[in-house]
Amino acid sequence: MILSRLSRLGAQVLTNIVIGQSAYRPRNQYFRATFSHFPSSGHHQLISTTAASEASKEGNEENETINVTFVDTDGEEKHIKVPIGMSMLEAAQENDIELEGACEGSLACSTCHVIVMDTEYYNKLEEPTDEENDMLDLAFGLTQLSRLGCQVTAEPELDGIRLALPAATRNFSVDGHKPKPH
Repeated sequence: MILSRLSRLGAQVLTNIVIGQSAYRPRNQYFRATFSHFPSSGHHQLISTTAASEASKEGNEENETINVTFVDTDGEEKHIKVPIGMSMLEAAQENDIELEGACEGSLACSTCHVIVMDTEYYNKLEEPTDEENDMLDLAFGLTQLSRLGCQVTAEPELDGIRLALPAATRNFSVDGHKPKPH
């Protein structure tokens, strides 16, 4: 919104130069000319349209969450709520679940490997891309229900999904070191 206003201001200056008018105008005149079509109550107001438009999309999805259970290598379960649209890698890292994600979700490693514990939920996921399959080939403990956590996104139909963490990961850069998420 601000960029478009600045663009209009720049266009106005350029137009004045091209048609031979003086390029100099006091700043408040440019401001008034550029923003004159906006109602003014005499004081400044900051308005964000991004949050309002995002909140109105499909019934305010930003407040919707699904239930996800992560099962660690000891069989211990951690139940969390994950916002719609968030990846399982992000959700795990925000909830102190040891899912590494060395490439930070850029699909360049297999350290966020998870195993979907129920075939029914696995079948609800989109098919893995060729790039994801290439990275999964490098994953430790690969199964038929393996996916990369960075590629599994919370959707309403995945409510109740259970994800197992493999016994180990392969991090060729820093084998044995578990970096903290950024």
